Order: sequence, then structure tokens, then C-alpha cells
Amino acid sequence: MENLPVEVIGNILSHLGTARNVVVASATCRKWREACRKHLHTLCFNSDDWPRDLTTRQLEILITQTIFQTMGLQCLSVQMDSVHEFSAAPVIAWLMYTRETLRSLSYNVRTTPNVNILDICGRQKLEMLDLDHNAITGVEPSYQRFTCLKSLSLRHDSISALDLSLLLAACPKIESLTLDTLEIVMSDSHSTMELSSQTLKRIYAKSIGVDKIVLEADNLESLHLSALTVDLFELIGKGTLKHLKIDDVSVTHLDIGENTDHLEVVDVSNFTIVWPKFYHMISRSSKLRRLRLWGVVFDDEDEIVDSETIAVSFPQLRHLSLSYELRDGLLNHGLQGSSPLENVLILELGWTVISEHFGQWVFGMIERCPNLKKLIIHGILSEAKTREECQTLATFTSFIVHLMRKYVHVEVQFEYE
Repeated sequence: MENLPVEVIGNILSHLGTARNVVVASATCRKWREACRKHLHTLCFNSDDWPRDLTTRQLEILITQTIFQTMGLQCLSVQMDSVHEFSAAPVIAWLMYTRETLRSLSYNVRTTPNVNILDICGRQKLEMLDLDHNAITGVEPSYQRFTCLKSLSLRHDSISALDLSLLLAACPKIESLTLDTLEIVMSDSHSTMELSSQTLKRIYAKSIGVDKIVLEADNLESLHLSALTVDLFELIGKGTLKHLKIDDVSVTHLDIGENTDHLEVVDVSNFTIVWPKFYHMISRSSKLRRLRLWGVVFDDEDEIVDSETIAVSFPQLRHLSLSYELRDGLLNHGLQGSSPLENVLILELGWTVISEHFGQWVFGMIERCPNLKKLIIHGILSEAKTREECQTLATFTSFIVHLMRKYVHVEVQFEYE
């Protein structure tokens, strides 16, 4: 260790994870203190890493002293719980001291008064900005411009739809956007959020309180919607979307565009689906490799996913996951046709309430997959079971044993809740 260059020691200290460990390690000797001062590039402060009896004032002093002993800090994370409310002055000092060299900032600090992060860090070299529990107001794109920013995450923040749109416009190189549990400040109850970016590739949107979302993104590759209740979600783009994930979403009108030729992954769960309309949106996705329809509820009781349609429309499909209620009279419709799922290697099938139809469905789906390597059965087992439920489960277990003997080359895995 004595022969290690101070630059290498600085790199080691930067990978310790927490600022507390850095403080302890830098006290080892003069050389390590020098490495911490001149070559440390990452510091992570988290209130959970320090003794609970530390006061807010003591934490302010500790963080201030640690930051001011460094030179050229590139990554700074300050995550403080709601118990601590800091004075604005020291927090501003941290950011002013480091802003010229910072490439990554993760910030969750409650202050009095509120600190305007955009004012302090705009026009600098930030590439990643993660803001948590902040109030963002009065965005000025010409002044608060982030010319190098590639990743922006807003979590539990308060911001108006207009300011969010302006902030996105102030990031000409942004590629990744996370909007998680935002309080959207609106002047009226019927609100529309319009976002536009020519460089955006990935977006994750969860629990956003608006009625309508219109996203214009010509180069978007990944769209993940979670825990949303909206009247309209519309994507305006040029058909670059590769990954679509929808989880626990209620939307009256969903439009991801007509050109879905490049879709590779479609993952839909806990979603009421109008199958003909949804299928029309993704039907041109001949490159689709993974399709997951899990816990979906069909808007029309007579609808069911047609395996023949899947086989014909998605010839490159390798991973298929299906879980929904099997109703009387619809099982044969779902298994009709003879087109095989030639390239499916992994098949996941699940139930919420097991029925006598489930075993037949599993058998029919396996027969459709001549090159299957792995079968995963998902099920929910209630604590209190009727005699009929126990008998159904026993019959299914015997059926699976028979199935495993017939398809010895298929690995079978069970996952029960």
C-alpha cells in the first residue's frame, strides 16, 4: 500500500460508497489525506450512515468540512431524511464550491429557504442530475441551461407542467428522463402535460397527477409507464421505440403511433386491455423478441389472446409470458390454429385463480413451442382452500408430472405466491 500512487488511492477512496468511510480511511496517514484532498472524485452523504444523535447543525459542519477538503469533486450525492432541515447558506456553499467540476449530482436536502438548484448548477458541466423532494419553480431555459446533461431524474418533486416542459427544453443532450411521483402544479383541474425532446431515448413516468400526457420524442427507444391514471397518453415519434412497459396503468386512450416496426420488448401488467386495439398498435412489430401480458383484464369478456395471431405476427419471439383469467368457452379459441411458436425458448404461464382449464392451456401452449427450453409456472395460493380448490391443484400437479415425463428436455420451474 505504501507504494501506491496518490492517484490510485484517491480512486480507491472514491469507490468506498459512503462519505463516512472516506473520512475514516483518509485519517490513515498523510498520504491518504493528500489523496482524499487532491484525487477524490466521488462523495456520498446519507443521513442513515451517521449516528442518529447527530444534530442537523453537526451534520452541516461535517459535510461542509469534508467537501471543502476536496479538489475537483465530480460526483456528489447528498441524501438527508425529513428529520433534518438545513440552513440554505451551507448547502449553497457546497454547491458553489463543487459546481464547476461536478458531473453528477444527486440531491435530497430540505432547506429553509428553498435552494434553487437550477440557478446554481445551470450552465455548468453536469451530465446527471437527480432531484428528490424539491420545489421547482420559474424555469428560465435561456439562463438555467444544462448543455451537457444526459440524465434527469425528478422524484417526489413539485413542478408545473410548463416548467417541466421548459426544463426539458433546457437540456439539449438529454437521453434519459425519470418522473417519479410528481406533484404537478396546475391552474385548472383538467390538465395537459406536453413534453418535447429530439434526443430523449428513455423515459420512466410514474404517479404523475395530470389528465393528459403528450410526448414528442423522435428518438425514443424505451417507454415505461407505471401507476398512472390518465385520459390520454400520446407518443409522437418516428417509430424508434424498442421497449414498451406498462404497469398498473389506467388510460382511456393510449397511442404510441402507427410505426412500431422496431419494438423488441412489450411488457404489460395489471392493465385493462382492449386486445384488438392493442394488437393493432404492436402488430407490425416483426422484430418482437419478448411479449409479456400479465394480470391483464380484457375490456370485452369474450376476448382472449390468440396464440395463432402471436405466432404469425411475431416470428422472432423468444420469450412469451401470459397470465390472465381463463373463462369457460374461450380456451379453444385461444389455442386455435396450427402455426408454431418456432423461436420461443422461454414460456411463462400463470394464474390468479386456478381452474380446471389451466392444465389444458399449459399443454396446448407447450405443443405450440417445439424448441422450448424452459417453462415457468406462476401461481397464487390462497391460505384458506376449499376442497374443490385442493382437488384442482392436485389434478394440476399430477398433470405437470406427466408433462415433465413427456418433455424431458424442458426445464420446469414453479414460482408461487
